[in-house]
Amino acid sequence: MDITGILKVKSEAQQVSDKFKKRDFVLTDNSSQYPQHISFQLTQDKCNLIDVYNVGAEIKVHFNLRGREWASPQGEIKYFNTLEAWRIEGGANSGPANTSSTKKEGFSEPITAATESDDLPF
Repeated sequence: MDITGILKVKSEAQQVSDKFKKRDFVLTDNSSQYPQHISFQLTQDKCNLIDVYNVGAEIKVHFNLRGREWASPQGEIKYFNTLEAWRIEGGANSGPANTSSTKKEGFSEPITAATESDDLPF
């Protein structure tokens, strides 16, 4: 799956255990009437993929949907979802955070909402 939006927040990487590292970032999707702020997670060697993008940059995120079950000490079962990013591409209006990094492959047309001038009946 993939989605295009504006990079809103990028956090620092967290070393969760000796063998596991993660990093979160938030993308704002403006393709519908109400903006959606969507949290993604990068893990292990992918944590640095977001480094080359500034907050405010338009990016395209390729991700997998992950789900898991968790049982509390009291026996209550809960379910969690994670959007695990595995590739990030810069959009037409994005710029790298520093000029010494490798340029990312871009894409030409961002996702846009339909306007009232459309002649479609729906």
